[in-house]
Amino acid sequence: MVQPSRGDIASIDPSAVMRIKNLQLRAKTVVEGFFDGLHRSPMHGSSVEFSEYRPYTIGDDLRGLDWKRFARSDRLYIKKFEDETNRNCYLLVDQSRSMGYGSIEYTKIDYARTLAATFAYFLSLQRDCVGVLTFDETIGEFIPARRRVGHLHQMLVALSRPLGGKGTDIDSPLKQIANLVGRRGLVILISDLLTATDSLRTNLAYLRSRGHEVVILRTLDPAEVDFKLESPSMVLDMETGREIYLDPEAAAAQYQEQFAEHRKQLQTVCSSLGVSLHELGTHEPLHESLFHLLNSQQQRPRGATRAGMLARSARSGGTS
Repeated sequence: MVQPSRGDIASIDPSAVMRIKNLQLRAKTVVEGFFDGLHRSPMHGSSVEFSEYRPYTIGDDLRGLDWKRFARSDRLYIKKFEDETNRNCYLLVDQSRSMGYGSIEYTKIDYARTLAATFAYFLSLQRDCVGVLTFDETIGEFIPARRRVGHLHQMLVALSRPLGGKGTDIDSPLKQIANLVGRRGLVILISDLLTATDSLRTNLAYLRSRGHEVVILRTLDPAEVDFKLESPSMVLDMETGREIYLDPEAAAAQYQEQFAEHRKQLQTVCSSLGVSLHELGTHEPLHESLFHLLNSQQQRPRGATRAGMLARSARSGGTS
């Protein structure tokens, strides 16, 4: 099985990516950098299993054509492999007010939108049907999973909407996806997960019981992980609007204890349900999320994974 290495891919400074105003160009920059690294990596072959045929469409790799079948039927067919089977993929993006926080030159929502755009672009290249659902304390935009001309642009427009709500309600989007999407697929949740774990467990369990694969990318600002205060301060709760007085030492100790406990609970919930949970600091290279997705795919119980298809796409110029 092909296993790309982080060392094969030169890191792109996320600050440089964020300075690109166009969201699609940001995503393309990250994905093409990822593919360029795979071009340079010493990968040979792939471990995919032949599944069925599908009609040839313009843009398909000609090396996949079955010429013997063409000679018999006078029609062009591509061999369709097990890991190429199209599926529905949904990107659930938290746009609550807490995602507007940033201690560096950009915010969590800037990073989360770019992550979502990167996955939308990447999965579209893999011929998956991709949809988007944004949320705060209510459902925002909902775009069903499709694969057609103009669909990527529609998703990127939805992702670019300004933050509006204050609170966070992860329950509603998880319930909506579970109820609306009958066919088993991939759900990628991008959020800071500043929410109670009990209801999260219930809704993740419901998604998993319906056969969906779930990947969570927990997006955090560096200051949220390594919390420090230089002096006594009045801080503003971004979701409630309430001002709170904080003593530096006491606040830091209490915060670290509660943060560590909450992180442990999230890990326990996700591990018990077979949900892939990855924590990403907004200062980390964006292509790390693609590694997390590939690793999740390779750990699926099925014999074939999408890593093989990614390898073939990289070797044949998949980003063209």
